[in-house]
Amino acid sequence: RLLALLIVLRLVTVTQPGAVSSARGASVSISCRTSQDIFVGNEDWNRGKKYLHWYQQRDGEAPKLLIYLVNGRASGISHRFSGSGSNSDFTLTISGVEAGDGAVYYCQSYHWIDNQNVITQ
Repeated sequence: RLLALLIVLRLVTVTQPGAVSSARGASVSISCRTSQDIFVGNEDWNRGKKYLHWYQQRDGEAPKLLIYLVNGRASGISHRFSGSGSNSDFTLTISGVEAGDGAVYYCQSYHWIDNQNVITQ
């Protein structure tokens, strides 16, 4: 069973830039590309929802949810952070970059492959 899970997980890869830089006050975009299209809800309760999320992790801290379902801003997150994209190509944009924005940014995607859930991390 574990072997089967590992095989499925290898079907999806996520590509993000190694590093990006920006001057303070400028805007910066961080890309996220998945090797398979993300899952889009098709039930009454989740129809059209696109399952791609963004997290910020500062040194020594746990990851913090920034953006959910491609472009939903998590509670308490500045409007300077925004998300966009579809299918397998997504972008996190930070406007008016501040010194405190220095961190690692992760995208997390959800896929439905061969009747199995696959969540990248």
